[in-house]
Amino acid sequence: MAKLLADITPLRESPAFRRLWLGASVAAIGTQLTLVAVSLEVYRLTQESLYVGLLGIFALVPLVIAGLYGGSISDAYDRRKVALIASFVLWATTAGLALQAWLEIGNIWVLYALVAIQSGAQGINGPARSAIIPLLVRKELLPAANALSMLTFGLSMTAGPLLAGVLVATIGFGWTYTIDVISFTFALWGLFRLPPLPPSKDAVRPGFRSVVEGFRFLGGRPNVRMTFIIDLIAMICAQPRALMPAIGAVMIGGGETTVGVLLASTAVGAFLAGLFSGPLGRVRRQGSAVVWSVMGWGASIAGFGLVVLLAGDSGRQGTTLWLIPAAFCCALAGISDSVSAVFRTTILQAATPDHLRGRLQGVFIVVVAGGPRVGDMLAGGVTKFLSEGGVLLLGGILCIVLAWLASRLQPGFVAYDSKHPVP
Repeated sequence: MAKLLADITPLRESPAFRRLWLGASVAAIGTQLTLVAVSLEVYRLTQESLYVGLLGIFALVPLVIAGLYGGSISDAYDRRKVALIASFVLWATTAGLALQAWLEIGNIWVLYALVAIQSGAQGINGPARSAIIPLLVRKELLPAANALSMLTFGLSMTAGPLLAGVLVATIGFGWTYTIDVISFTFALWGLFRLPPLPPSKDAVRPGFRSVVEGFRFLGGRPNVRMTFIIDLIAMICAQPRALMPAIGAVMIGGGETTVGVLLASTAVGAFLAGLFSGPLGRVRRQGSAVVWSVMGWGASIAGFGLVVLLAGDSGRQGTTLWLIPAAFCCALAGISDSVSAVFRTTILQAATPDHLRGRLQGVFIVVVAGGPRVGDMLAGGVTKFLSEGGVLLLGGILCIVLAWLASRLQPGFVAYDSKHPVP
């Protein structure tokens, strides 16, 4: 059993990493509350999945710009200070969401604007935080550290969406957002307690040329590049998040509570993958593990879509028994996504020199956060032509096919060996 459970050696060896991880763990639950609550508020105001999907486009543009430029900033300056400033902006925008809810403004454009600012700050905060981790733990402990991050992610995604649906339905949007405001102070604490993290001696001034240098490095590293490509395939083709409100309201039934259960089921899978992540540290063919995990994600989403199609239009206020197989498919998707994320992150961190790590992490953040936003936008738009279940079924199948084709076109990624890595 000890070999199956998550390796906590990084927490024992590095007090700085322990504080960063603890602060992020508490804050992550509040972040998930806000992410789900914004989608629910937009749907309540508009009653259309299309407008929920449009949240993606308003978040994507600032995320791309800030993520790429933010990576060059984190390479050029003290990463602790960069992450602190960006985190404070995230805290302030969450406070803005709470304020608009308390004032009952009820304007989707205010929500879109706040989400755009929040996304831009996340584009700077994410690369800085990710680039910090290899400075706090030994290289051989990176898979364990990333698995612990997935454990946190799974726990937050389990509690956050489930609580969001219940809290919005009971105490309203104002209190839901306010809880995030309070919890995010723990993330600020974790960053504040870090030691100074000055830039590498090879660091260059931030700017366009710095960003281009990062892409030039990426262009010559096919295996690192593949970690981005295959995640984009998964998130763009088979992203169910924007469809959840309609699925809960019309097909499976149960409304906002059902949305929380489905999203929490995905997170339960991620949590279980993190909890029993001990064997992941012994996997050498990490590229092959990523490919199989992404195909597993596609199969799970396709299964979810089939359940939704079979459920049809329930027309009921309460939940139906279709919630059980739907939640099971979401849990399998969460397991697949978590395993993929651990190995993609590890490959990127191990193959990138420190003076470029922020910029590559910036690209990584753009892909990880931007891909689902594009997926939200496309999924919401395609519902004008297909039902929500049809979108999920076809998207999952397309994800499997494209992941397989990508692995055939880049056989070196499938053969990637962590003991003898070829970036």
